Amino acid sequence: MPAQTRTESPSPTPPSLARFNTEPAEDIERALLACLRSLRWARRLTDHRPYPDLDSLLAAADEAAYDLTPGDLSEALAAEALPALPDGVYAAAHTALGAAHAAYESRFGHVFVICVDSTSPDEALNQVLTGIRSRLTNDPEEERVVAAEELRRLAKRRLATFLRGPGLQNTAAPPRGATSHI
Repeated sequence: MPAQTRTESPSPTPPSLARFNTEPAEDIERALLACLRSLRWARRLTDHRPYPDLDSLLAAADEAAYDLTPGDLSEALAAEALPALPDGVYAAAHTALGAAHAAYESRFGHVFVICVDSTSPDEALNQVLTGIRSRLTNDPEEERVVAAEELRRLAKRRLATFLRGPGLQNTAAPPRGATSHI
């Protein structure tokens, strides 16, 4: 009896990705705008469907992010907002964070964005304050590059969460936030 070779079947496509690949373009663009905050970015990902898996979609989102024009980046940054602080944060922290955000926005013309996914919620406030203070020393062009990278990271997280979560049943924009933990 000849030995049989076992063929690995590819992992199944998550139902939300299958729907993402087949839903009408207008619905997908609207859903992507909630994650990416730039119409050009959303259209590019929509136009290149179907995606075989989530990693391919996230890689395409990365690639598209690097092609954003200054206007596209301004559009995405303008749609960001300051995050709400978690309960239990002292008034002094609110004041310090508010002052730091105001100084940053005055200097650069947009809200501060930072992705703190790998930071515990207890350390996130400190990381945000440290990040703002550090980045206030950047020149505007250097900061635009840093902000674009942080925005790219936030968008990838939002996109992955959207597709791993309830999927296309709820395409309303999530609460806007400049950070992921606070």
